[in-house]
Amino acid sequence: MTEYVQVSTATETRQQAIDLAGPAVQKRLAAGAQIVGPVTSVFWHLGEYGTGEEWQILLKTTSDQYPELEEYLLEHHPWDNPEVCAVPITMGAERCQQWIADTVSS
Repeated sequence: MTEYVQVSTATETRQQAIDLAGPAVQKRLAAGAQIVGPVTSVFWHLGEYGTGEEWQILLKTTSDQYPELEEYLLEHHPWDNPEVCAVPITMGAERCQQWIADTVSS
């Protein structure tokens, strides 16, 4: 049984998010991406507390394809140490899950 994940990361600008998500989908590392923003982020970074506006990217892929997607995101992300997290999709419409599987395996 194929397992599915939603991968998230964020960028400083909308254009950076598009530039990062577009090739990931074109290369079939993810079936699709949604860009949400701006969102407010509250965080610790380099020992300092901060807040800022970011553009969140949500990508859908399979757990088998995740390592390659992670590698792409880390290599092409504009930040040196971006947050890249994946959470399992434990439930979803069968046709949606099939779309993810078919898209990233093509």
